[in-house]
Formats: sequence, C-alpha cells, structure tokens
Amino acid sequence: MATAKAIYKRVRISPTKVRPVANLIRGKKTSEAINILTFHRSGAAAPLKKTLMSAVANVEHNLGENADDFSVSEVLVDVAPVMKRIRFRARGRTNRIIKRSCHVSIELSN
Repeated sequence: MATAKAIYKRVRISPTKVRPVANLIRGKKTSEAINILTFHRSGAAAPLKKTLMSAVANVEHNLGENADDFSVSEVLVDVAPVMKRIRFRARGRTNRIIKRSCHVSIELSN
C-alpha cells in the first residue's frame, strides 16, 4: 500500500476555520476532493487545495502512479506558532491581538 504526504506549514488562517473544511475531504477520492475544494466558499479551501495538489504531485512524481487511484486517508490541522500584537486602548491601556496560524498535512493512500 503506497502513501504520499504533503505538509503546508504556518498557514496564516486559524485552525478552527480550516478543520471543518478538512472534514469534508477526509476519505474522498483525490478528484472528488479537488472538486469540493475548488468550489467551496471558505477561505480555508485554498491552502487545503494547495496542499492536496502537492500531495497529488508527490504521488505522480515520487511513486510514478496515477493519482486517480488514491484517496485522502489522513488530514491533520495542527496549531502553529501565533503572532502576538497589541492594540492601544483608552486611558493608556492595551489589548492583545492573537493572530493564529496552523500546519496542514495531507496523506494519500491507495
């Protein structure tokens, strides 16, 4: 059983926004998953599609097999380092702004 993997690190979108879209493609064939991500309205679909296309390219280049025979076996969306910023408030105070990011990894198997 052949597998191929692709990882996209430090995606500048919150993992809570990416996980529901990742659940849509888990277990689907690669062509069906690409169609789902192409026409999905969420902004999280673009980095997932980019990672999926990289995994498909890894199948075709590294394994020399047809990517249509493969399906999405594993999609992981992990927390990446956050950027911490401040916003100035009234009376000399500040609030913290946390800009979250995530790591996306997709594994294909036949």
